[in-house]
Amino acid sequence: MLYYLFEYLDKTMDVPGTGVFQYITFRSALALILSLMISTIYGKKIINFLRNQQVGETVRELGLEGQTQKAGTPTMGGLIIIISTLIPVLLLTKLNNIYIILLIVTTLWMGTIGFVDDYIKIFKKDKQGLKGIFKVIGQVGLGLIVGSVLYFHPGVTVRERSNTPITFNRTENVISEMPAETKSTVTTIPFMKNNELDYAKIIEWAGDGYENWAWLVFIPIVIFIITAVSNGANLTDGIDGLAAGTSAISVLALGIFAFVSGNVILSSYLNIMYIPNSGEMTVFISAFVGALIGFLWYNSYPASVFMGDTGSLTIGGIIAVLAISVRKEMLLPVLCAIFFAENLSVILQVSYFKYTKKRFGEGRRIFLMSPLHHHYQKKGYHESKIVTRFWIVAILLAIVSIVTLKLR
Repeated sequence: MLYYLFEYLDKTMDVPGTGVFQYITFRSALALILSLMISTIYGKKIINFLRNQQVGETVRELGLEGQTQKAGTPTMGGLIIIISTLIPVLLLTKLNNIYIILLIVTTLWMGTIGFVDDYIKIFKKDKQGLKGIFKVIGQVGLGLIVGSVLYFHPGVTVRERSNTPITFNRTENVISEMPAETKSTVTTIPFMKNNELDYAKIIEWAGDGYENWAWLVFIPIVIFIITAVSNGANLTDGIDGLAAGTSAISVLALGIFAFVSGNVILSSYLNIMYIPNSGEMTVFISAFVGALIGFLWYNSYPASVFMGDTGSLTIGGIIAVLAISVRKEMLLPVLCAIFFAENLSVILQVSYFKYTKKRFGEGRRIFLMSPLHHHYQKKGYHESKIVTRFWIVAILLAIVSIVTLKLR
């Protein structure tokens, strides 16, 4: 909203200084500061409100050290993240940008699913929360929306890599001739020299006109990614500060990808795919990072509030949509390896337990407990040490991911 106000003041009244709002970098910095202020200043008020409403966490007895002390800690703290993200986004972004619209829809959609899940757990006294099938339906529904919009919307285009460098003539204030914008299902394969994959090629065997049916491949892939990443973030939210901290690191890396992919000069210099209008996502990402860091003020050990599914499902959904939008979804196993390790540890644990129980009559375990962070708790590590080490791993993974811009 403020973006349009200052744009009006700049173009119609020529008010000095208002033109600075045209710069993504300025609005991103402002969004980060504003979201950080909202989450830290008003976060306490939201926590007190949740406490007054007796929105406390019901802790299952898992035999973990310090577990009983967490009973009654306010949950649904994901509301802090959502509010602190959306207010700067609504004020500072171009609200007609298709990527911003998708991210706002994702935030509200996944936030609602998580809120309903937390509500059932707390007020209906049902520890299972929202039934798994309904969560999956919600995730699939969001995947259908995101996949369909990214595939069919005319505003979602790319300019593929060109062998001819793009130059900017400062004298005439023009950019040299560029390849035309096209609708495409091309994505990026990390660590590869010729690092572009067209999903449409998967059904090339269908014959002439196969490109018209590429959505049959693209949309299911989007659904799978959103479901996997949101569930991974949900499983990672098990000890104080783990999900928020690792997510902030991953999102910051995605912010760099969004900025360079949406900048015609930088994308040409790095010889990567240029995605028109995607740079606007940098403002959203800045607000989101500020909200996550501000939330950590209260969620670091010992936590004053838990994010609950309201926050974790929202975080996972946003990360997935960001990665798909900047055509970096194949980098997620590296960038979000912690999410996938948590997911995989649960899958392996359950599968192996069922297999050994069927074969030997007694279920056996690979880990002392899953998800993975509980395994280390069982081994006697303090949760602060586990979180810090997971953050270090997340930073290393983010650096490796960013390096793929040139390492092929």
